[in-house]
Amino acid sequence: MKPVKILSVDDEMDLELLLTQYFRRQIRKGEYEFFFAHNGLEALTVLLNQKDINIILSDINMPEMDGLTLLTKINEMQNPAMKCIMVSAYGDMGNIRSAMNNGAFDFATKPIDLDDLSVTIQKAIEQIEYIRKAQEEHSQLESLKTDLAVAAEIQQAILPRIFPPFPENEAQLDLAATMMPAKDVGGDFYDFFRIDADHIGVVIADVSGKGIPAAIFMAVSRTLIRTVALQGMTPGDCLTKSNELLSKESVDSMFVTVFYAIYDIRTGELQYCNGGHNAPYILKANGQVEMMPTSTNCMVGAIEDWNYQSAKAQLGIGDTLVMYTDGVNEAFDSNFQEYGDERMQQLLQQQKGQDCRSIIEAQMNDVKAFAGEAPQSDDITIMALKRKA
Repeated sequence: MKPVKILSVDDEMDLELLLTQYFRRQIRKGEYEFFFAHNGLEALTVLLNQKDINIILSDINMPEMDGLTLLTKINEMQNPAMKCIMVSAYGDMGNIRSAMNNGAFDFATKPIDLDDLSVTIQKAIEQIEYIRKAQEEHSQLESLKTDLAVAAEIQQAILPRIFPPFPENEAQLDLAATMMPAKDVGGDFYDFFRIDADHIGVVIADVSGKGIPAAIFMAVSRTLIRTVALQGMTPGDCLTKSNELLSKESVDSMFVTVFYAIYDIRTGELQYCNGGHNAPYILKANGQVEMMPTSTNCMVGAIEDWNYQSAKAQLGIGDTLVMYTDGVNEAFDSNFQEYGDERMQQLLQQQKGQDCRSIIEAQMNDVKAFAGEAPQSDDITIMALKRKA
């Protein structure tokens, strides 16, 4: 443990002997280390050479630079972990009051009561330790904020962000997606990838929990599901295999709800599996909105040995599949009213004929307008796929 460094500033030479004699045990044990100066200018020189001085014990009335001027210079250093104890004659209360008003930690009067001074120094040490701990915690928080900002950039970077994603099939399909985390990093994700010349895989998912643990589980889940899906499995077999792997590695019983579909570009057929996720909507070309069947499968990673079942749906020309996480329908306003499924369906009905990006922007804007000043309570992710031909 480093010694507490104390700078005594006084033009009376005998004070140096008094302090070193009185605090000899602390000095011998390495608890205190004293430095001495005889006026404010000398004190500033010591402070330049010893930048980790903790306590300054300064007389007020000194030649060349008095204690009040020295206190002003010390304040300019803006070091809250450096404490000044001012010393003056008992009758000099005006200067003592000025010193206290200008940031001195405490004061002592001459002749100095060394027992009382020892208590004052100990109080200053306790205050310094408290401030240093707060500074360390602040530094840790700033470091964490920086790490979170980098993590958020990485998380956004691993999500596909180039639209349209399949320009060679732009005449047949439209696809867009967005993810807005509630915190710096989130647990939602979306993904899409080409399986072969005629089939596209699309995934939307929501990891349990929030923050960094959810973000890590999100990254693992996305990579695992994509890797398994690219092996050419059916959606049900893909989630069965993904569940087998994730449930063995799950920490704190984390799981992920997943909707995975394989879209046939030629026919508009959807082969899909819903693992405990929100049922997507199909916005028909005529403006009607249909909710797909509610999931009968378990969340992925929650229960081992679950056999996930695939299902099929059909997109007609002009139909749009709208997938989302519960940050949309479970958004709350300042009165704790829920956005709800009905409001979402009504909004989608107004998007007849719109492209995927416009549908997503309209949905996001409607949720924001509904929530108003209420803080975002959950990650919001939306993905839309439209059959154009």
